[in-house]
Amino acid sequence: MDLRALSNVTDFFVVCTAGSPPQLAALRDHIERVLSREGCAVWHTEGLLPDTGGSGAPTPSPHWVLMDFGDVVVHLLNPQARAFYHLEELWADAPRLSIPPEPASSPARGESRVS
Repeated sequence: MDLRALSNVTDFFVVCTAGSPPQLAALRDHIERVLSREGCAVWHTEGLLPDTGGSGAPTPSPHWVLMDFGDVVVHLLNPQARAFYHLEELWADAPRLSIPPEPASSPARGESRVS
């Protein structure tokens, strides 16, 4: 969503749905890795997968990860959180932009492709 005319906090929201906690973590890692290669470091992240601290105790699964890159804020949500927060309705006046898919290529060694 293009927020440049609507917000002085950030220019763009990217909203993604993840079907499971592992997919949410994979999206988070992929976005951070790709933007880092482009020189965009994450300023702040909320909702990271919790660390058990070695206790082995079960930890709650995240429903939403927010990644703040300054001009771009990425929201990764599970389907229930996306339906609950309906960011698209809160920012209904924001123009929607399409993000073209990455070119099809083989993942780098040791790197998985997220689709």
